Amino acid sequence: MARRNTRSQRTGGSPAVVALHNLGIAFELHRFEHDSRSTDYGHEAARELTKALGCAPSSIFKSLVWSVDGSACVVVVPVLAKVSAKRLAAAMGGRKAVIADADLAERIGGSVLGAITPLALRRDVPILVDSTIHGNDRVFLSAGRRGMEVSLKPEDLIRATSAEIAPLISGEIE
Repeated sequence: MARRNTRSQRTGGSPAVVALHNLGIAFELHRFEHDSRSTDYGHEAARELTKALGCAPSSIFKSLVWSVDGSACVVVVPVLAKVSAKRLAAAMGGRKAVIADADLAERIGGSVLGAITPLALRRDVPILVDSTIHGNDRVFLSAGRRGMEVSLKPEDLIRATSAEIAPLISGEIE
């Protein structure tokens, strides 16, 4: 079950939480018990957050590391959506986009899979956020640890990450 902490409680201490504090961005921290057997981290977060907080699944986002023509980037899309490689390549001005392998993703993200967040990357790479983010009052995304999420205003996420906005998903959100 998710627990809710306010910014003033200053719990968490992950690099993402510290970054948000340092930028003076208001957010809420949410925790849930991560099932160590789970490998579908996004769906697990969506299930736990919607159950505990009643938030719309479309407001929960995942961060994925991709490579476009050999250059890494981080893509932030709704957790129940699929990235369109064609749209991502076009948004980056490239020709071919492929999902990064786990080792590269963890080196760039500075976290294990399921905990990568655009809020505190280990390497400076472009960050692209899907344009559906504007359909939400608040968005949820990893706080840098499995079972720990932050919620904040979409414009604050964009400001905190200097992200570019582009249509990046294929089809509809599940």
